Amino acid sequence: MYLGKRKNGNYFIEFYDEVESRIRRITTKTKIRKEAIKFLSDFSQNIQNKKSTSEIITLEKFWDQYVEYIGNTHSKNYLRSINLAFSHLLRFSGESKLISKITIREIQQFLSIANRRSEYASHLYLRTLKASFNVAIDWGYIADNPFVKIKLPKLHKGTPKFIGESELEKIITNTEKPIFKKIFRFAFFTGMRLGEITNLKWDSVDLKSQIILVTNSNLFNTKSKKDRVIPIHRKIHSILIKKVSNNIDDYVFSKMKDIKFNNDFVSKSFKKAVRKATLDDRIHFHTLRHSFASNLVQKGVSIYVVKELLGHEDISTTQIYSHLQTDNLLKAIDLL
Repeated sequence: MYLGKRKNGNYFIEFYDEVESRIRRITTKTKIRKEAIKFLSDFSQNIQNKKSTSEIITLEKFWDQYVEYIGNTHSKNYLRSINLAFSHLLRFSGESKLISKITIREIQQFLSIANRRSEYASHLYLRTLKASFNVAIDWGYIADNPFVKIKLPKLHKGTPKFIGESELEKIITNTEKPIFKKIFRFAFFTGMRLGEITNLKWDSVDLKSQIILVTNSNLFNTKSKKDRVIPIHRKIHSILIKKVSNNIDDYVFSKMKDIKFNNDFVSKSFKKAVRKATLDDRIHFHTLRHSFASNLVQKGVSIYVVKELLGHEDISTTQIYSHLQTDNLLKAIDLL
């Protein structure tokens, strides 16, 4: 590590980056030698502190710490994804691998193997591990995130499956539990995710203004971490009116007082009703959210309005429904 000077007079530090296995330069942002030397001293000390800490942190140990850290703020599905990504990386790199010794080349090899098995899996591993290694930087275990430099081929997104109201009624007819009939109809007319529905409380439902507030809390976060407002459709307004009159619970839909439904149990019950109704086996609970969006787009609602109702962070996510607008335009021309 040494101090150099650029032609413009600014000093820089040149050092060997063990994470990226290459020589790097960073600017001190000063032309004053005394300040540059102070920057060099602080930078060198910081590197040594991080190095001494990271030398005792294995990938397996960091995995345990990270899961404990996010355990109360993220969904079970996200925790499952984290555990899956770490378990595969651990199998590839070894349990005793130090987090500071994981290189970009090693990650590329790991994701390349994963991508051959499943494109979706490789993108999931990259996304979740990149987020976890950002936390490792905050904790002083590493100086840089090696996952940031990794690029994977764009994931192909197929057209999502959606159903109409007649198919919804067939599913509801074949659903045994009355409470699940209400949940399925509620999902179809709100576009809310399953976790958002099972965590919905009465203080987020305004029957007078006829709106539902999908909000983040200490116990639950939406996927996009953004709050949003959903108007109450007349077909679920009656459901909510009946439920609120008999309300003894904080949750709108619950297994028993103050005990939420297990998301997997609700999802499997929906799938059971779909099969009993002899409908397409590709229909699952999330299809209700797709159906909410698809049906709106088919009725001429703007993609940008649908984006806000779904709570998408990026309009590109909502664009998967844009082909339905094109279909409607083509049908309109056929009427001439």
